[in-house]
Amino acid sequence: MTASPISGDDPIRVGVIADQTGPLSIIGLANANVARMVVGDINAKGGLLDRPLELHLEDGATDDEVAAEVARKLVEQDEVDVVLGGIYSSTRQAIKGPVVVEGKTLYIYPEQYEGQESDPLIFCTGPVPAQQVDPFIPWLMRETGAKTFYLPSADYIWPHVMNARVREVVTANGGEVVGEEYFPLDHEGYRETVGRIRASGADVVFNTTVPPGVVPFLEQLHDSGFTARGGRLVCTYFEENLLGAVPAAHVEGLYSCLDYYHEVADPFSRNLLAQYDALYPAGPKFTGGSGCSGLYRGLRLWAAAVTEAGSLAQDDVLAALDHARIAEGPGGPAAMVPGQHHVRMHMYIGQARDGRFEVVETLGAIDPEERLVGSPVLTS
Repeated sequence: MTASPISGDDPIRVGVIADQTGPLSIIGLANANVARMVVGDINAKGGLLDRPLELHLEDGATDDEVAAEVARKLVEQDEVDVVLGGIYSSTRQAIKGPVVVEGKTLYIYPEQYEGQESDPLIFCTGPVPAQQVDPFIPWLMRETGAKTFYLPSADYIWPHVMNARVREVVTANGGEVVGEEYFPLDHEGYRETVGRIRASGADVVFNTTVPPGVVPFLEQLHDSGFTARGGRLVCTYFEENLLGAVPAAHVEGLYSCLDYYHEVADPFSRNLLAQYDALYPAGPKFTGGSGCSGLYRGLRLWAAAVTEAGSLAQDDVLAALDHARIAEGPGGPAAMVPGQHHVRMHMYIGQARDGRFEVVETLGAIDPEERLVGSPVLTS
């Protein structure tokens, strides 16, 4: 728990849940660093409403039950004004119960995900399928001539919804999904699946297996010679931390589609990365997609909304957050699309080469195209 002594006023309490242990710790530790960095920046400039921010940082431990427990603590004991965090979609649902349904507290979900979250008290600041699948698949088919897709997947909500969108877009562009399989998140034995991928003649493996199961999958797919024979590997959520967690050969040529990569060259993104690296020179990196960029964006958009509202009255903050925007952010400016509780953001296609991502296409600002959220529940 950190705060800066700006004045004698009570601090504004910010709750963040980051998976600092467990299979997603390489991402969660970076998210925790981003929370510390942004709260420190805001406090160094006087806080909000002439009050310091007090960061209440909890470990979700890559465990939905733990995430729900610490979420309840943040709302009931710490009495935070806002909660941010969660990576897996199942974790978002675990946090939603005690924070939103029971606690009636504002929740900002920072991760790229399947979309379709529509609650007056939830705002989402990571990419959704309209910003990843919709622009990426037609580009890939056009640029590579790929027509057939195989979908190995983890068995939870994000892959199921993503795959439905993939099938829709592939079919609309004259392609075909030739296989779709689901596995537990910690599954390790993919030899039979890899054999079916080879037998199918698929041009593209669109992978939504996730840590920890993604590591053995990538190894076994590589050992089969899939990419050596010209197959295309796609993992839209992969960023620099995950790329560095597996042998470079296993992901050489892998395509990803996110809101930020280290190679994005606008001055603000460069300076932000340099600031993070100076503060946290060892350990996980600042990356796009997996919470870092979305957490930065979420904290800054929330701060802008509080400033506009001129108070912490939740109804006023919700109204301001509905159209909040930041002129600068990782990957470019960002703006909440009024009524959707999702963010218009700049998107990029990256390709892994020699253990790093190169930006091979700049897609520009893309709308989330999510459905309108119902009217907020009045809490005052």
